[in-house]
Amino acid sequence: QVHVAESGGGLVQAGGSLRLSCAASGRTFSIYDVGWFRQAPGKEREFVAQIVRNGGITYYADSVKGRFTISRDNAKNTVYLQMNSLKPEDTAVYYCAAAPRVFGDSRLAPNQFPYWGQGTQVTVSS
Repeated sequence: QVHVAESGGGLVQAGGSLRLSCAASGRTFSIYDVGWFRQAPGKEREFVAQIVRNGGITYYADSVKGRFTISRDNAKNTVYLQMNSLKPEDTAVYYCAAAPRVFGDSRLAPNQFPYWGQGTQVTVSS
């Protein structure tokens, strides 16, 4: 089992940048795929990005491709989401989630992530 906690959210003007962190407990973080999701008021939770266990493969939603970068440092048990060129429509609560995997590098659906953090608010003003 692993516990994850997000940090780094805040208020930023459009065009600005933020870096979110997802810190995990446990000694086997390297076996977990990690995903970032977000949920805006009145909307369903949506996929943002995913990184596989060794960091070799990443996936992005079309809406953030080219602006957001997901990375991980397994020695620090941390996954990062660097968000650049932020837009007001990026405003949401951002969640990280972890899924243990033995094989495979495909993109996972939200219901395949058993461990979720509490979320961190990102607000982008116009």
